[in-house]
Amino acid sequence: MEKGRITMTSVQVGKEDGHDGKGVAGPDGSPPPEAAAQGENQGYHRALNARQIQMIAIGGAIGTGLFLGAGKGISKAGPSLILAYAVAGVVIFFIMRALGELLMYRPVAGSFSDYAREFVSPFAGFVTGWTYWLFWVVTGMTEVTAAASYMTYWWDIPQWISALAFTIILYGANLISVKLFGELEFWFSMVKVTAIIGMILICAGILTIGFSDAGDTASVTLLWDDGGFFPKGIGGTLMTLQIVMFAFLAVELVGVTAGESKDPEKNLPKAINTVPVRIAIFYIGALIMILSVVSWTKFQPGVSPFVAAFDEMGLQVGAAIVNFVVLTAALSSCNSGMYSTGRMLRDLALNGQGPGIFTRLTRNGTPLLGTTFSAGLMLIGVWINYQWPGEAFNKIVSFATISGMWAWIMILVCQIRYRAKADRGELPHSTFKAPGAPWTSWFALAFIGMVIVLMGIDKDARISLYVAPVWALLLGVAYLVLKRRNPQGDAFSKKD
Repeated sequence: MEKGRITMTSVQVGKEDGHDGKGVAGPDGSPPPEAAAQGENQGYHRALNARQIQMIAIGGAIGTGLFLGAGKGISKAGPSLILAYAVAGVVIFFIMRALGELLMYRPVAGSFSDYAREFVSPFAGFVTGWTYWLFWVVTGMTEVTAAASYMTYWWDIPQWISALAFTIILYGANLISVKLFGELEFWFSMVKVTAIIGMILICAGILTIGFSDAGDTASVTLLWDDGGFFPKGIGGTLMTLQIVMFAFLAVELVGVTAGESKDPEKNLPKAINTVPVRIAIFYIGALIMILSVVSWTKFQPGVSPFVAAFDEMGLQVGAAIVNFVVLTAALSSCNSGMYSTGRMLRDLALNGQGPGIFTRLTRNGTPLLGTTFSAGLMLIGVWINYQWPGEAFNKIVSFATISGMWAWIMILVCQIRYRAKADRGELPHSTFKAPGAPWTSWFALAFIGMVIVLMGIDKDARISLYVAPVWALLLGVAYLVLKRRNPQGDAFSKKD
């Protein structure tokens, strides 16, 4: 069966590096999950501690989707955007608990594609690995360019220079050590967390004490006074779900860190279980406070609701602070992209579904060539933005949403299939079972399906659905070519 193929490949890798991968064999005679994880993570350094894992998990849930994208969502749905974030937050928790169950069954780097290979098919693993890699490359292109544009707020320098400088700095940090990546992400996330908590406290002060220009009108009644809680109707709220889901993309990044986490059995579940609290505070809490101080009618698409709120309060210094925070959020996303792309390429290469050259690691345990190749492609984004600014570049990034949600779909499908095998006694049960599964996973899949349908209705998001089949066709052709070259290879055969 498929699990036997993957674990044998993993143990072989472990042997090559001086580890025998010994352990108790599975019910089918295959090597145990622990041995598989040891082999696949061989060469990586478990340097990410609990503090860094927690902040990586928090940072993954807070990005430009909140700091910038929420403005468009508010203009489309009004205060009911809060409900959209709450419902989507529940779905995200279901996804993360499904991922947590898989991670505690077998914590490996590049986990999404690895689980897809084991529980769906080699082709599913191939598609998932390359699609998630592309997601971060495209995201990195846009984020580093966005970061460069934010720099023009303070200095009038060519945008491409800032973009180049940021790319080189983050690339260097990712090559030095995974510990430095974790430290950078910790402080990036700390800035974002501090900014949101600061905004919540300021709004709370305005509501209770009444200072600033908004003090006379601030009230929780603003949540329903201007046209009601659903001023654009239920349909308007539904059409914001794609914006909301985009804001949550990258929350699953904690799964990619599994192979380099200290004490993953303790730290990963703890990070995942705090997802509801993070969403409640940083999304729902922040929006409730902002919309209680400033009427939703004051917000416009393309303008950060945080900047707009500070302007309405008469706190002009807030604009500069928020610009710095948004810059940090963009750099954080690009930093995460460089980290994850190298790991995904190495995972594909280890399983024979990518160039073998990407399996190489530096002495510090970083995938040099995979990270370098991905960072080089991110630089193309700077050139694209220089040549075709505006809509042409924005249409490229729309693919990020659909490609990111593909990873979520695979996580849920794999968890459903894993749980079925565990219940039949074919695999050991995870020590971190998803509550309510598999029904919660089926609900999350149905919700994602609804969001994809809504994307097809929205003309602004429809372009991503046009690009997805083209990417799928390219992957299908590439897979067939690789399989034809090595038809008997373990990477392209599923054994039941």
